[in-house]
Amino acid sequence: QVQLVESGGGSVQAGGSLRLSCAASGYTSGGMCMAWFRQDSGKEREGVAQIYAGTAGGIAYYSDSVKGRFTLSRDNAKNTVSLQMDSLRPEDTGMYYCAARGGACVSRLRAISYNYWGQGTRVSVSA
Repeated sequence: QVQLVESGGGSVQAGGSLRLSCAASGYTSGGMCMAWFRQDSGKEREGVAQIYAGTAGGIAYYSDSVKGRFTLSRDNAKNTVSLQMDSLRPEDTGMYYCAARGGACVSRLRAISYNYWGQGTRVSVSA
């Protein structure tokens, strides 16, 4: 059973930074595509960033809304991906969810393509 455990999150003022981490366990079939999504009250779930976490390497892909401000990195030895969020804005507020699927990243941040989800961690950015 694949488990994703998120950590990080919290409350900051606009312009501040936060770092989220997601640790994956239970997947034994090779690399995974791992991503972060977010959702705020009354809004649809939005893809933030994704990366292939495996020995073949991978380049992170970002949504336009976070490009240049967020950085997604991976630690294959620890089966962990981390999302460094800088220059945070109030519109970045929401629940952030780690997601994963076995194998390659096959879509650009489409939630339906991910099989595994974490419980979420809250990010709140005040003006």
